[in-house]
Amino acid sequence: MGDNVGDDAANMRGRWRAAAARMALPALLLALLAASTAPLAAAAHTLVFCSEGNPSGMQPALQVDGTTFDASSRTIYDRLLDFKPGTDEITPALATAWQVSADGLVYTLQLRRGVRFQRNFGFVPTREFDADDVVFTFARMADARHPYHAVSGGAYPYYAGMELPRLLRAVRRVDAHTVRFELSQPNAAFLADLTMDFASIVSAEYAAQLLAEDRAQDFDLKPVGTGPFELVAWEPGAQLRYRAFADHWRGRPAIDRLVFAITPDASVRWARLRAGECHLMAMPNPSDLRSIESTPGIAVQRKPGMNIAYLAFNTERGPLRDRRVRRALALAIDRDALVSAVYQGAAVVAHGPLPPTLWAYDPTLRLPRFDPVAARRMLADAGYPKGFSLTLWAFPNSRPYLPSARRAAEMIQADWERVGVHASIKTYEWAEYLRRVGRGEHDAALYGWSGDNGDPDNFLGTLLSCGGVHTPQNIAEYCDRNYQELIDGALTRSDRATRRALYAQAQRRFVDDLPWLPLAHAQIVVPMSTRVRGYTIPVVDVHEFGRVGVD
Repeated sequence: MGDNVGDDAANMRGRWRAAAARMALPALLLALLAASTAPLAAAAHTLVFCSEGNPSGMQPALQVDGTTFDASSRTIYDRLLDFKPGTDEITPALATAWQVSADGLVYTLQLRRGVRFQRNFGFVPTREFDADDVVFTFARMADARHPYHAVSGGAYPYYAGMELPRLLRAVRRVDAHTVRFELSQPNAAFLADLTMDFASIVSAEYAAQLLAEDRAQDFDLKPVGTGPFELVAWEPGAQLRYRAFADHWRGRPAIDRLVFAITPDASVRWARLRAGECHLMAMPNPSDLRSIESTPGIAVQRKPGMNIAYLAFNTERGPLRDRRVRRALALAIDRDALVSAVYQGAAVVAHGPLPPTLWAYDPTLRLPRFDPVAARRMLADAGYPKGFSLTLWAFPNSRPYLPSARRAAEMIQADWERVGVHASIKTYEWAEYLRRVGRGEHDAALYGWSGDNGDPDNFLGTLLSCGGVHTPQNIAEYCDRNYQELIDGALTRSDRATRRALYAQAQRRFVDDLPWLPLAHAQIVVPMSTRVRGYTIPVVDVHEFGRVGVD
């Protein structure tokens, strides 16, 4: 879409700027709840979730990580479309119906009536959700002239990484309850894309009010959405507190309050769950699972994850520009031993860039197998008979796809040392880690991905497309035109057999180039109190509480 978001976006800018000029409501102070986490866990109608880390922000369009999505898009916001709980079946959400033109270039969506925005942070909405909010949501990401485009940095990693500036020609308001998306070419994943966190719908009216008050920066810090919970307080590194949004279009949530008790250490999360200080926990230590599953009063849900952990090679830096060097480094790593030690049975070794849960997964792919002798020989052939030095980055916190990046990094470091490659391990706090790898400061970096929408393009395109270079998605900085043509071609086809064949070619190209080394696909494991009712692990690796109750 670039700078061209259609005439409706330009008209909308004028409408909501005019509204902003008429608005000057005083902001209310954020009310902090004083109760501690432990009493809340025992209180009726309050659910406490022991989360794994601090969110990177409160505006999902600006972020890429599941920790942030759990705390923002899955609580405060809604999207036009959703998945039926526990499945990959697309269902209505803020849009109730849709039609696709015969040429696949126009998507017309009917919007749900009677949807209210939250009253929070001094904002009192004067209207219900409508088409202006949809146009605003996408125009902000697309239009460099938009008053909110540059707020909070102006980087929209999903929007860029998914090649949406090229794909999305316009988002138009047909009437108050109808919007039209116009594409430059057919895209088989487009409806699935509208379920994703980056596409969470925001309030154009709230944005106008903040602009009139010269507080545009608050738009991403004090969020207002249509979702099941309103943010009450965020104490970074400690907790997030929410209250139920009584007017949510699906009905009032079964719980009155939701607390994210931020607990980076998995052992401490388990201790807090066992002590009754929280009702659910994220990402248990694999070594604790036997104890967790045998503890009275604790239930455990498991499922194969739609995810991947991998070691990204920065293809723009030094020796890693050479695919022979990347292959040699892959040959030097004992992936079977790494997965056994780090996951302890809660993962399978990866054999390609897609998880087995996706329909385009190719079980015939063969990655380089552990062979240190061959690794030394290939390094010598590439001009490094004595090896070389590089940095190996590891994030400090648990992720759904990798419980201990530090442990994995230490094992990789030891394997590389045996073939003459000297790795120094670097780490940063999670949000800073994302920023730095997005800027390409690393040589090699441990990373991973949890699927967003059940489509192969969400891995093969989002993580490896030319549009994602220099963003936190494509941290290998990989841009291969032959690969790009294959994944672009797959998106323009509607039949799954043709798409599968094109994705198979793309995966083989990936194995030849090896911009990153796939490591593992982790199980998703959610331990919880037996008092929890209605929790289901979503098809994508997030946590949702809008339909959850607690006895």
